[in-house]
Amino acid sequence: MKIHIDEAKCVGGGQCVVAAPEVFDQRDEDGVAFLLMENPGSELHASVQEAALLCPAVAIAVAER
Repeated sequence: MKIHIDEAKCVGGGQCVVAAPEVFDQRDEDGVAFLLMENPGSELHASVQEAALLCPAVAIAVAER
């Protein structure tokens, strides 16, 4: 799994951080999400998929390897 966040689309909703806090965080200055890891282990795949679905800006892209 590979994850990409389109920072220009991110509205700082924080749903990704709630769904997968091991993978996502937000910048303090503007709330834009960023990745803590681009290639999470299989145990985190379900939570990453949930984060992508919950993103109000559709800013998270997930590609299966």
